Formats: sequence, structure tokens, C-alpha cells
Amino acid sequence: MKWQWPEEAPASETEYAAQRLRMVERQLERRGIHDERVLKVMREAPRHLFVPEYFRNMAYDDSPVPIGHSQTVSQPFIVAYMLQCLRLSGAEIVLEIGAGSGYQTFLLSRLCQKVYAVEIIAKLAERAETALQTLAAPNVQIRCGDGYLGWPEMAPFDRIIVAAAPGHVPQNLVAQLRGCGRMILPLGDLDQNLLLLHKSTQGKIYRRKLAAVKFVPMTGLAEKVN
Repeated sequence: MKWQWPEEAPASETEYAAQRLRMVERQLERRGIHDERVLKVMREAPRHLFVPEYFRNMAYDDSPVPIGHSQTVSQPFIVAYMLQCLRLSGAEIVLEIGAGSGYQTFLLSRLCQKVYAVEIIAKLAERAETALQTLAAPNVQIRCGDGYLGWPEMAPFDRIIVAAAPGHVPQNLVAQLRGCGRMILPLGDLDQNLLLLHKSTQGKIYRRKLAAVKFVPMTGLAEKVN
């Protein structure tokens, strides 16, 4: 008889909740995440429901988690850090580029007024939309499309968050950012930096490098323009 590793029993919702609390305490608070609204929603959001069942035991680990199609859901700290940098009060209209699993989209839905999310991979867009409907996020609209183009008919946006790395700042997205708005995105190829852009009321763009990161590359038109 061939020996096999015993299958790991799935965690209960109580166990997942305990994992979320540990995640927030050890991975976020200890590293300087202090926005109470961000901390609260990450204590509550069921991250495990946004990853494939095979990887659910990794859902609250301090690392990215594969979601298929060569994509990942970002490390919890990076998600929290990017959300904190956006300085969301709850009244903003936000554009998200690279919805992926829908996890960050769900967090945004609890932190702002309206979320428009673009995902270039059709199966991921469908999966994210199903998860968000299940969890009741009525202020989210997802579409499958090229995030490099943004969502011009819904612009301008108070905030833009990008979860895939282009080789340059997409001017389509800059144009769709409202005056006094903020945009955060990873930038670069092999060497990537997280970049925060602030747009003045006069339309001037101020840039600040935040940290070295590693994101999946932005595909679609971004690859041709690079």
C-alpha cells in the first residue's frame, strides 16, 4: 500500500478569525501600520475566501499567495501599507487596477464610497466578482479590461491604486486622477519601487519613492508602450 501524506483538515471560521488577529498584530501593527480603519477592516476581511482552496492554509501568512494565471494576492503588509498611504476617509471614489482575487477590492469597499476595479484576466475578474457578491459589496463595480487605459468614462477618481508594475507611469491614469488626488503604484521591471503620486489642484504631479517591492508586471498595452 502506497503511503500518502495525510490531508490537512480545513480551518474553521473561528480559527481563521484568530489567524487574522495574529496577522494584524504581528505583520501590520508591529511594522508601523497605524491607520485604525485599515487595521479594523483587515481584522474582519476573510482573506482565505479570496485564494484557491488549495492555498487557504497560507492565506494569513506573511507572503504573497498564488491565485492562478501566474498572479498572486499581495503580502498583507504591502496591501495595508498601500491602503494607509492613500489616506482614505470613506468619501472617495477609487479606481483599482489589477483586482486579481478581489481581496484588496473588498477592503477598499469598506474604506471608501465607491470602487471601480479593472482586471485584465477574465477568469479572475469573474471569480472576484462572485466573491464580492457573496460578501455583499454593493459599492464595487468590476470589469475585465486593460488597466493601462484606466476607466475614463468614470473619471476623475479621488484615488488610484495599482497592483501590477508597469515600466513607466501610465499617463492615462494620471489624467484620470482628480486634483488633490493620490495614486500609488509599483514601478519598474526587475528593480521595482513603490511610488506615491500626489496631484495638486493645478494639476502638478509630485512623486515620492516609498519602498522596494516585487509585483507581477502590468500586461496588455503597458508591455507594448514599454
